Amino acid sequence: MASAPEDPVLERYFKGHKAAITSVDFSPNGKQLATGSWDTFLMLWNFKPQARAFRYVGHKDVVTSVQFSPLGNLLASASRDRTVRLWIPDKRGKSSEFKAHTAPVRSVDFSADGQFLATASEDKSIKVWNMYRQRFLYSLYRHTHWVRCAKFSPDGRLIVSCSEDKTIKIWDTTNKQCVNNFSDFVGFANFVAFNPNGTCIASAGSDHTVKIWDIRVNKLLQHYQVHSGGVNCVSFHPSGNYLITASSDGTLKILDLLEGRLIYTLQGHTGPVFTVSFSKGGELFTSGGADAQVLLWRTNFDELTCKDIFKRNLKRLHFDSPPHLLDIYPRTPHPHERKVETVEINPKLDVIDLQTSTPPVVDILSFDSTTTTETTVRTLPEKGEEVCGYFLNPSLMSECSPTNLKKKTEDMSDLPPESQRTIPLAVADALEHIMDQLNVLTQTVSILEQRLTLTEDKLNDCLENQQKLFSAIQQKS
Repeated sequence: MASAPEDPVLERYFKGHKAAITSVDFSPNGKQLATGSWDTFLMLWNFKPQARAFRYVGHKDVVTSVQFSPLGNLLASASRDRTVRLWIPDKRGKSSEFKAHTAPVRSVDFSADGQFLATASEDKSIKVWNMYRQRFLYSLYRHTHWVRCAKFSPDGRLIVSCSEDKTIKIWDTTNKQCVNNFSDFVGFANFVAFNPNGTCIASAGSDHTVKIWDIRVNKLLQHYQVHSGGVNCVSFHPSGNYLITASSDGTLKILDLLEGRLIYTLQGHTGPVFTVSFSKGGELFTSGGADAQVLLWRTNFDELTCKDIFKRNLKRLHFDSPPHLLDIYPRTPHPHERKVETVEINPKLDVIDLQTSTPPVVDILSFDSTTTTETTVRTLPEKGEEVCGYFLNPSLMSECSPTNLKKKTEDMSDLPPESQRTIPLAVADALEHIMDQLNVLTQTVSILEQRLTLTEDKLNDCLENQQKLFSAIQQKS
């Protein structure tokens, strides 16, 4: 079937990872793309022709999630090595490491104002971090199995999380309590996301389903059964009217949420597709999967309606709550048998001059503890060119503003002398072992504190009961 001008088109693909792609995210300015992979590397791709790609080396296991901060001056990554890292996305790639989770970390998510970071882990917890001071703030515990994903609402007041305990929970970030719970699942949700106005959430189910929930009235609005394999990821178009899904059946599906139907099936990957994301403006989207390729697509299908949508929503903002899904009523499951109006796109069948990006790669190696980092930069095409630099934890203070970062990137003259370039491996290993032991001690103390608090509470209850009994006996006598 020939593609119409309004159909999505595969523009180019990026090759550089050696294993499956687990996560993708566009920079806020739309000029860069960050990807995480099973190969333990985080990569940063530039869309300019012939631009170099950066490969950030520091995680010791699979990189499970990546995300740019709202300003684009920081890049967060989560890994199965139980750590979260914050990188400055430039050719130095300085990073700081957060250690608090006791099991693999599955997702990272910045709040819309960039002040907080939420991390979800297989230790059954969600942790929230302050980005200004780069400190741990609090944990959210209620899930009884691995937490796969946690996302802030657009206004930052709520967090949605999904777990292998087959529940989706909504948390209030002010009182740090679970305020809502959805558990209408045969399987469990692999991924959850808020729609752009924060009134609904979408879940990607291991049971092959995609569900849209209205969190204001706690109702299931839409239930799609369009995939033949588990759904691994979803991404809302900025208008809120479209949702793209990635599945282990090897396809991407685009859903029109206003009409409640499947409009496109995209086949570009070989094997399962694990991740998908729209750009901040919605004009592009990208996907990654088991074939270790990152595909970049041009949206097209939203061009005819996007301006009208934004105008209409702008008018509505002043009269009532802004949801685009107000007119969507709870629906029964949509099996979506193949229909005439559903378009299937397979770029492999089209004879097109596809731009392939296999750019020269800059390897950025990071050796650090949770406090200091030493970084080595190596440009692969030009062997022998090695540069190193000390690093103080990146933060959102003035020294890390985008303009200052740019100046620092271009000025490589402040590097330490040759003698200070590397920490001996034995010392690094010893320091890491000490840090691990300290982490264990911290966790032990925390558990002991909790038990002590419980004991004190029980003791107080006993004393109160004793006092009541004593008073009762005195009254009888």
